[in-house]
Amino acid sequence: MKYLLDTSTCIFYLRGKLNLDEIIREKGNENCCISEITIAELRFGAENSQNPVKSNIAVDNFVRGLSIIPIISSLRLYAKEKVRLRKLGKPINDEFDLLIGVTAVQNKMKLVTDNVKDFENIMDIQIENWFKR
Repeated sequence: MKYLLDTSTCIFYLRGKLNLDEIIREKGNENCCISEITIAELRFGAENSQNPVKSNIAVDNFVRGLSIIPIISSLRLYAKEKVRLRKLGKPINDEFDLLIGVTAVQNKMKLVTDNVKDFENIMDIQIENWFKR
């Protein structure tokens, strides 16, 4: 099984709140991926932090060795799903979450997130939460 790590999962790791490195070793480094969108969100967080240089280095170190999934093949599904959810009265307000979610669906991956409610209405999505509270 392949896994797409959402931004919240990556942030938990970068903040030391999730032993993601151990989980990735257990699941297989080759099976754990991130979206281009997640990198954009992590870069924004790094630039917005109190120490952008240190935070960007942490992002660099984190993404090294992970497969980065482009969103281009998911854009048609993104549009279809956005329309479907809007018609159902259940729009996803965060465009990035919708893009990450449909990227997982399009690439037949499980989405790893702690924000299950943000993604659960996406058709055919498989979700796994590695963060234990």
